[in-house]
Amino acid sequence: MGCLLSTPEVAGGARRRPRNIGEVVVFVPGLRIPRPLDFAQPLGDGLSKSLVERLSALRTRIEVMAGQEAPMTTKPRRTATQHGLMTLRLSLALEDYLPVLLGLVENGIYIRNWLKHNLRFCWINQEADVEETTMSDSWYEVLSVLHLMAVLLLSQANLLLLPNKFTSGYQSTALEDCKRASIDIFLKAAGYLDFAVQKVLPQLPLELRNDLPLDLSEGVLKALCLQALGQGVEIQLGMAIDSIKATLAVKRRLACEMVKYWHQAEEYIKDLPLANGWGEKHKLFIQWKHIEAKAIAYYLHGLILEEGNTSAGIAAAALQAAEEYLKESKMACDSFHVTLPSSRNPPPWGASKYLAERIPKDISSKTINWDSQKHEMIKQVAPALPDFVLSLKPDEYQLPSTDPSWNELQVQNVVPTK
Repeated sequence: MGCLLSTPEVAGGARRRPRNIGEVVVFVPGLRIPRPLDFAQPLGDGLSKSLVERLSALRTRIEVMAGQEAPMTTKPRRTATQHGLMTLRLSLALEDYLPVLLGLVENGIYIRNWLKHNLRFCWINQEADVEETTMSDSWYEVLSVLHLMAVLLLSQANLLLLPNKFTSGYQSTALEDCKRASIDIFLKAAGYLDFAVQKVLPQLPLELRNDLPLDLSEGVLKALCLQALGQGVEIQLGMAIDSIKATLAVKRRLACEMVKYWHQAEEYIKDLPLANGWGEKHKLFIQWKHIEAKAIAYYLHGLILEEGNTSAGIAAAALQAAEEYLKESKMACDSFHVTLPSSRNPPPWGASKYLAERIPKDISSKTINWDSQKHEMIKQVAPALPDFVLSLKPDEYQLPSTDPSWNELQVQNVVPTK
């Protein structure tokens, strides 16, 4: 059984809380950072010196790089090039470490079952109240690695999509390439998170799963996965809006799918005790994006109802709901950005720009003048949005093969003598 140690947050602790993270397109929770671990002491008598040294070197590289990357990820003035280089190096370091780490968790050989509970893996949390969590089950380390790999991808997507580099001289083809690349990144991040939930969490005993920090709880992992998918659809919708070939029906479908992704994400995260720093900001981000998605979905739905044989009153109710959700989304956006660590909304673009420009202009002449006290009634009488099957799925991910160096071990030399 893996043991657990959680350390409450204390003044002057290792967890660093930035006060400002600059412009945000994609919410990125703070990076969890591994604490130093000496593999030699618990494993030195059981594993070859070269394997112990390799495990230590690979993990130490991640400790150092993650410690450097964490404060840099939240630098408001950091360039995409700086971010990309450091993120790539850390991602490669994690990919190098994972196959060697898997030797501690592979089933079928008694020794590896013994080894996987013989270490104390400690990581600094970001969204949980406790500053750090230590567990002696190696699956906890695998889970932490996959989470960090996914968060790095979300950070990469955020920098890629920030529009401040899209100046008038920036070629539109390059902008489109960035959008398409971000969708691939979102699907890859979702793949890591989905695998973590479906395949890695069940490997941990129930008591340890219940003691995981909120950063790694099933609800937060699922919400992050759905966030990645929802933001992927948002990019698709923005590209459809910019395309003269995309029909209104296609745009509505994407908007309605976006509502479903954000609704599911909010369902997973709304009741979790995320009440400080990154955790509270995470919850507010999902609430904001859910409301914003409803605004654009009702707007597009209302336009289609206008074109059809539906009564003018039903179409007007949908458009009025869009206007109300737009007002709510602006307030939710403000709440998200003022919550520490504070952030800024970049200049509107894509679906957000379309929402901000078209709804106030189009709806004022088409809707009923409701009393200012009847906001909730407006949403209640709005027609239901169409229910579409979700099209974006996480990339399929499988753990890499265990590093061949484990195959060279002799069973009789691994179990330490008592």
